[in-house]
Amino acid sequence: MSTPFYVSPQQAMADRAEYARKGIARGRSVVALQYADGVVFVAENPSRALHKVSEIYDRIAFAAVGKYNEFENLRIGGVRYADLRGYTYDREDVTARGLANTYAQTLGAIFSSAAEKPYEVELLVAEVGNTAEDDQIYRLPHDGSIVDEHGSVAVGGNADQISTYLDQHHRDGMSLGEALKLAVESLSRDNNGGERTLTPEQLEVAVLDRKRPQQRKFKRVLSSQLSRLLASEGSSASATEAGSAEEPEAGTSGTSGGDTGSERSEGSEE
Repeated sequence: MSTPFYVSPQQAMADRAEYARKGIARGRSVVALQYADGVVFVAENPSRALHKVSEIYDRIAFAAVGKYNEFENLRIGGVRYADLRGYTYDREDVTARGLANTYAQTLGAIFSSAAEKPYEVELLVAEVGNTAEDDQIYRLPHDGSIVDEHGSVAVGGNADQISTYLDQHHRDGMSLGEALKLAVESLSRDNNGGERTLTPEQLEVAVLDRKRPQQRKFKRVLSSQLSRLLASEGSSASATEAGSAEEPEAGTSGTSGGDTGSERSEGSEE
């Protein structure tokens, strides 16, 4: 009789984590950014049938990368949880924190179970509040841990490089156009430091807009509207740069005018 092969629990967990991370790394990235009026999600996703970003409840949205069938099951479970809790208690009792805790329990149980493989998914759960300080963004890796994020976050294949770029350029109070431009720029960067060109047709964009008069704050941004937003943001940046170049010629206050124009130009680039 042969001796069974022994693997320590630590090594088994490390192998499962590595397996899940490799699966997630093969997926295209998703970013979420806070802007002045809410939270915007931008995903590289040319498919119009399979969504990476979806609505869960009135003020709550869900985004994911990895295997579609696995995170779609989680999304459906989240919708059922939210509907049941809102119906049983009150709509205000449905929160992103409660949903993230539910997802964490599910992912943690699957990850630690030896009977099935770990899910190759990474999730984002966001809730828009009445003010920017009340916004909540949670990132849930494959092992069921919860990370409370602020400002910006990226998940997926190139998440580390994208997150670094977002941390360097994101700022509070950005307009929707500025946030979209920054998100597209971050997703366009590849592992070698170069840049690709992403068209609106290759992107899936949605927002949680606190200014919407409807109770449901989730809204998809279609490619035509996305093109207008990115074009208008580019036009405003060009106009600011042109103004900063012309101001020094205006008269006696050319130096101070040039400095002011440069500050506006740098702000628009960020």
